[in-house]
Amino acid sequence: MIEFKLPSLGADMDEGTLLEWRIKPGERVERGQVVAVVDTAKAAIDVECWRAGVVQALLVEPGSKVEVGTPIATLLEPGEQADSGAPGKPGAPGKPLAQGKPGAAPAPAPGEEAPPAAQRARVSPAARKRAQELGVDPLAVHGSGPQGAVTLADVERAATQGAVSDRARAMRQGIAAAMSRSKREIPHYYLAERIPLGRALAWLAAYNAARVPEQRLLPAVLLLKAVALALRDHPQFNGHWLDGGFRAAEGIHLGVAIALRQGGLLAPTLQAVAEKSLPELMRELSELVLRARTASLRSSDVSAAGLTVTQLGEQGVETVFGVIYPPQVALVGFGRIVERPWVEAGEVRVVPCVNASLAADHRVSDGHAGGLFLSEIARLLQAPETL
Repeated sequence: MIEFKLPSLGADMDEGTLLEWRIKPGERVERGQVVAVVDTAKAAIDVECWRAGVVQALLVEPGSKVEVGTPIATLLEPGEQADSGAPGKPGAPGKPLAQGKPGAAPAPAPGEEAPPAAQRARVSPAARKRAQELGVDPLAVHGSGPQGAVTLADVERAATQGAVSDRARAMRQGIAAAMSRSKREIPHYYLAERIPLGRALAWLAAYNAARVPEQRLLPAVLLLKAVALALRDHPQFNGHWLDGGFRAAEGIHLGVAIALRQGGLLAPTLQAVAEKSLPELMRELSELVLRARTASLRSSDVSAAGLTVTQLGEQGVETVFGVIYPPQVALVGFGRIVERPWVEAGEVRVVPCVNASLAADHRVSDGHAGGLFLSEIARLLQAPETL
């Protein structure tokens, strides 16, 4: 038997609220399949299954608050037979458990009205996405659908009436808590380097000119790939400070800071960045931004990144000095691309440039190593065809 436990959906997550199940007992599930939706302080996350098997029992009712690491379901491994067991044992017919935090209500008997928490948790996927866009907490909206389900119309009505989002407040509180912890615990040091992008943008323009719009690349993917490749030679910036020491990340997975339209910030993860082609990264980055902004992130999207990159884009300022997201030990920032005078071969020219910054943890590295890391990013961007 496999115990499926609530995973950590962010370094600052201690608990979540189960919103809905996407599976039922007796159903076969595959690795990577979305099995549940869990509400965190920042977003509703689609939780993926990490093992294939057959659902034996669902242990937690929708609406229950659950601590990270709590078993929420049991699965039978391929070929394993269900144990009819004593009443109340996981898998006994008609006896799912309601676990999680004390006070979680059991499943209602046939004909009984569902408890208020379960009613509030019934939110259609379209309504949940629209609520995230409008900054409305769907769990606080009165549902007019079947069995009290919150519909798209309910969310629109709540927004029109000026509903205040508890999630938006919780997100700001979560960001504040993480950043306060960062500044309290991590001895930051900061470095910055102006990087010329004339060659990179010329190569990018030629690449895009030969392709249809949906196949074109943005400068962001060049920056992300350069950071990932530089981490191969500077692994002390890719990992976490845990249990009083540095633990290197197993792969090069980058957190990408994404500003939400309704306010707030998420930093979901791009997986295995150094190993992927630029077109693959462009596609995955676009999909990641879409999922973040439509409240449809998956649990694999919020797995632990080894380093976070923040990019302010065309509407940002020239330089950003970020705060490290614990337990990571570094953050790379890029400001907007601007034209600046640049001396090359004794001549002054106007060249597009980007200011790259590094915030790093002095417990793991020092300024000399940080300078070499930024210089490697700059060097890689002078040969964009090698990315």
